[in-house]
Amino acid sequence: MTDYKIIWTQIDEAPALASYCLLPIFKAFTKGTGIDFETKDISLAGRIIANFPERLTEEQKIPDYLEELGKLAKTPEANIIKLPNISASIPQLQAAIKELQEKGYDIPDYPEEAKTEEEKELKKRFSKVLGSAVNPVLREGNADRRAAASVKKFAKQHPHKMMKPWPESGSKARVAYMSGKDFYETEKSVTINEPCDVRIEFEDKDGNVEILKEKLSLLEGEVIDASVMNVAELRKFYAEQIEEAKKDDVLLSLHLKATMMKISDPIMFGHCVSVFYKDALEKHTDVLQEIGANVNNGLSGVLAKLEKLPADKKSEIEAEINKVYETRPDLAMVDSSKGITNLHKPNDIIVDASMPNVVRDGGKMWNKNDQLQDVIAMVPDRCYATMYSEIIEDAKEKGQFNPATMGSVSNVGLMAKKAEEYGSHDKTFEAPAEGKMKIVKLSGESVLEQIVEKGDVFRACQAKDEAIKDWVKLAVSRARATGYPTVFWLDENRGHDAEIIKKVNMYLPDHDTTGLDIRIMKPVDAMKFTLERVRKGLDTISVTGNVLRDYLTDLFPILELGTSARMLSIVPLLNGGGLFETGAGGSAPKHVQQMLKEGHLRWDSLGEYCALVPSLELAAEKTGNPKANILAETLDIAVGKYLENEKTPSRKVNEIDNRGSSFYLALYWAEELSSQDKDDQMKKRFTELAAKLRENEAKINEELLAAQGAPADLGGYFYPDQEKTEKIMRPSATLNAIIDSM
Repeated sequence: MTDYKIIWTQIDEAPALASYCLLPIFKAFTKGTGIDFETKDISLAGRIIANFPERLTEEQKIPDYLEELGKLAKTPEANIIKLPNISASIPQLQAAIKELQEKGYDIPDYPEEAKTEEEKELKKRFSKVLGSAVNPVLREGNADRRAAASVKKFAKQHPHKMMKPWPESGSKARVAYMSGKDFYETEKSVTINEPCDVRIEFEDKDGNVEILKEKLSLLEGEVIDASVMNVAELRKFYAEQIEEAKKDDVLLSLHLKATMMKISDPIMFGHCVSVFYKDALEKHTDVLQEIGANVNNGLSGVLAKLEKLPADKKSEIEAEINKVYETRPDLAMVDSSKGITNLHKPNDIIVDASMPNVVRDGGKMWNKNDQLQDVIAMVPDRCYATMYSEIIEDAKEKGQFNPATMGSVSNVGLMAKKAEEYGSHDKTFEAPAEGKMKIVKLSGESVLEQIVEKGDVFRACQAKDEAIKDWVKLAVSRARATGYPTVFWLDENRGHDAEIIKKVNMYLPDHDTTGLDIRIMKPVDAMKFTLERVRKGLDTISVTGNVLRDYLTDLFPILELGTSARMLSIVPLLNGGGLFETGAGGSAPKHVQQMLKEGHLRWDSLGEYCALVPSLELAAEKTGNPKANILAETLDIAVGKYLENEKTPSRKVNEIDNRGSSFYLALYWAEELSSQDKDDQMKKRFTELAAKLRENEAKINEELLAAQGAPADLGGYFYPDQEKTEKIMRPSATLNAIIDSM
């Protein structure tokens, strides 16, 4: 029987640890069925190593697996299960580099302030692993993201208990956003009529031109846009909200996506830090500049650099920073026990994961006393801030959402061919002076221009016609399959969206939409419409661009299911393959911290379990292999049993964790395979396995629980030691012997 390969991505943090116990089970179950698993290391550490082969020994080198998978994703043979990976901020990159250096890898330091040509080239090489480096490469298709039927059914029968009531006495919580000169207002967009090459340049007031990007090839029908964040207006906005929060005696928080928007959002984050701590930082501008303190890395980026100063100067600046808190509003806390605030690091609070928690927690975030308190949530740009404002206002008026009754909101997301905002990193620049940012054809003809002031953030984004056409097709397909109202979240008053609306109206007539409810609504109205249905228990499909796809597929699942990791994410690739994503990894760092401290991994691999079902279905479709279909059908039922029998990991040490959950998934899957009658050989094989697992259930649980309660030495955070980690994640000799002998 010809082997059909399923690629399992080797990634970071909690899902990487979980793979050590889960993948051997998957490999054992598919052994002899013609399906084979192959791993590819696209972790942050792995990508750093792949980027510097000339500095490493032969034993240390790793191929550029991300580049390999990018090529595979463009073929009909692709079947990739993609687990959550780190979208690295600069502090995370630096921490990973340090760990690799300590392990003997000759990786250079990241040059924060590149001055020489060599440092600039080094910074450019490192940019390949910063931010959302993985997803745009693999996502050669658009997203179909929804809760699996078994997961949603379980969520309604056993609603999660994390929802906190909105106070009947009223709430001071609100979303604050700019009223002008943001990306939303300044955005200009055009559709390209014929293929052309363009460049991005800056022209100062005297007509001097600096080329920022030498060449960008645009295709016919491609949408390109350019927008500017005016930093003077941004800083004014921050100052106003600081005063408002102080006056209203509420917490202040900032919600950006510095991990994905790796150029623009750290700059915007830095401006908030410098405005909030203005009284302390402006006094010492020259000293801080001299030691390389960078507010774009958060307050921690400043405090870390103070170590370079004499003790008395360091203490003086630290004292003045601490004095700021006496006159400023309290900040939302990331970790009150350690004094880590919302402004400590740009990657600590990420908008798509943090804003759902504000809704879930009744308009509150944690304060310095480890108590929940009303918050002003700053989401500066209006592209999507208004929809967050709408859900907050809806909850203030109508109360908390009920996971037992609320409807589901699935998503069809435009992301193929690096569509939209997440493809903008290489086209985002900080204006060096007053002048114009221009996108011009190589012939000199202007395509788009933006007036800028010194320090303004300029970004250009693209969306290819092929991707948009496929996105519309997928939206109609999901509308037809479900019968649910299907809403394109597009605002005719936004430059980019206006061009996309033209294309949606052009391509919808290519499909039979008879009897379907398909609408185009701006995000604030789409949110209002969707929430009305959600509260009635009715399901709706959101059809969105790439960033809003990310935001909504965290927002609604966190409210509905308690976590976005339980979402099924299917990416039908443009050339016929499939990419299956397993949910969000925003909580993964906390799970690793608990593992290191208590030997307990509370990561729920449900997303991985669910993703394997459509992956196996694709294998069956591509090869005609009936065994693949049987594996998929029985796994789907086993997932339902796993949920019904409440075998998900506990948050508490010395109770079931990820390793126990994977054991029960294996047990239920084996039992389902033993009871099927479509394949006698599989029936016999798994009847024996199910009996062994069931007979040894108590012993296996005893061995798994015995592994908890003490600190775990993984031999590294970003690049754990394989032997140590495998021993920790597969602690049951009984289970290992049964699985490995299959």
